[in-house]
Amino acid sequence: MDVSRSALLLMDFQVGILQGRDGAAEVLATAAAALKTARSAQMQVVHVRVAFTEQDYASVSERNKSFAAMRGARRLAEGTPDAEIHPDLAPGAGDVVVTKTRVGAFSTTPLDTHLRGRGIDTLVLAGVATSGVVLSTVRDAADRDYRLFVLRDCCLDTPEVHAPLVSQVFPRQAEVIDVATFGELLG
Repeated sequence: MDVSRSALLLMDFQVGILQGRDGAAEVLATAAAALKTARSAQMQVVHVRVAFTEQDYASVSERNKSFAAMRGARRLAEGTPDAEIHPDLAPGAGDVVVTKTRVGAFSTTPLDTHLRGRGIDTLVLAGVATSGVVLSTVRDAADRDYRLFVLRDCCLDTPEVHAPLVSQVFPRQAEVIDVATFGELLG
């Protein structure tokens, strides 16, 4: 893996998303290990988060089941503690933070422009949930011709949803690895 052309994307590791989820502590620990590995190798780190301003809430259609419910409850409002990136993965100097208002990391952000401007063509993905941001981002990034790796032990979902995604769906478009293998690839 060419570190100068690669980025680690930590997606939706936010206080309000992780709160109360089974397995959150374990996934946070492995994601923190991946973050440490990437920073040690001087790999670009990108934090992708979801948060809404009043204008963003106004643009959510009633037809959007997930986000209409968030709008109604005013979940993940910009500036609230729930919308913050979990402190165990706090952005550091040189990290990039992008804020989205839909499931995937690309559709409502300047992420693609940022990555291409830096010559990045390889993405290492970690996120909550496996069936949400990770799945959407794998599909979109593959269509954009990125080389993809998914860190299976840095993704969180129910076991019955997570397992088939990392074993059957993601391998069609990405290499599925664990944090230990990620460290080996970076040398």
